[in-house]
Amino acid sequence: MNFAPVIAVGELQPVFAWLYGLLQSIGLEGTLLTVVMYAGLGGTVFGVLCVLALFLVWWERKIAGHIQQRFGPMRNGWHGWYQTLADAVKLLQKEDVLVDTRDRPVFFWAPVIGFVAAFAAYVVMPFGKGLIVADLNIGILYIMAVTTFTVISLLMAGWGSNNKYALLGGMRSAAQVVSYEVPMVVSILTVILYTGSLSMVDIVESQSGLFFNWFIFRIPFGPIAFITYITAATAEANRTPFDIPEAEQELVAGFNVEYSGMKFAMFFLAEFINMFTVSAIAVTLFLGGWQGLSFLPSWLWFLGKTLMVVLLLMLFRWTYPRLRVDQLMEFAWKILVPITFANLIIAGWFKWAGWYW
Repeated sequence: MNFAPVIAVGELQPVFAWLYGLLQSIGLEGTLLTVVMYAGLGGTVFGVLCVLALFLVWWERKIAGHIQQRFGPMRNGWHGWYQTLADAVKLLQKEDVLVDTRDRPVFFWAPVIGFVAAFAAYVVMPFGKGLIVADLNIGILYIMAVTTFTVISLLMAGWGSNNKYALLGGMRSAAQVVSYEVPMVVSILTVILYTGSLSMVDIVESQSGLFFNWFIFRIPFGPIAFITYITAATAEANRTPFDIPEAEQELVAGFNVEYSGMKFAMFFLAEFINMFTVSAIAVTLFLGGWQGLSFLPSWLWFLGKTLMVVLLLMLFRWTYPRLRVDQLMEFAWKILVPITFANLIIAGWFKWAGWYW
């Protein structure tokens, strides 16, 4: 794998150059400088994503309120933004109630694994031109592998809780993720077929130019691949109408029913980060990534596009009802899988015939 230090990747953002110069000025060099550089970048990304998750919680409350013809949080701060901070502090302070019959190590590590997996994907996420921690030559494959750990954490939570509702929620999650992973990966293969690379940076650069060079506008297979990816990614992120693993009316919250306090919050923080992750992947693969007009910085284009996709996922949640388990599985295997494979074949035929730009 091409795991070169950030200081050797293309054109650096000013913050990278400033950090590199600062570390050199205090006497760091060689491997130690690289380790400290990556640790600093990792800490920065971690902090940004934590703040972003709090913003997404507040934003979804406001969107849900307006869709249901109410205001949502209004009283604490501007449009109630203090409320989200208060909830975070409350969860940090709440007692960690533990079930005596739990499987102790499995129960403890389940939220930790889900939390870490949600952030690990951002190692290869291109936030802007040159604004990436590591441009791996298998970037999208790395993201698909790392995000799969989410289902392991949900299975661990269900098993470790020693609760039949939690276990059923974990098993549902495994079935759902395995099923929807297939159409999602096949949709991604449609893009890789044209870029010839698994690097996230190469995928974005292959869409350079005006907006009609974005893969979503490669008719007919581009829009189909985008729609099937968004549908499968909604299920992967455990969002309504595919939130079967935590169906409250059936499983009283499912896999996390025995969790409280900060462990409970870690699952939902990971869920909101995963929603931003699948949206960022959609922007990178289909919407040109950081590409945009030069009057705005590249990272702002990337953030704006990603938030628009996040908005789309939030509208899904507050528009469509939850599917039944049998409907969920049938939709994946009988509808999405045939469509995505047929679309991949069409895309390959177009590439072989040279009918694309």
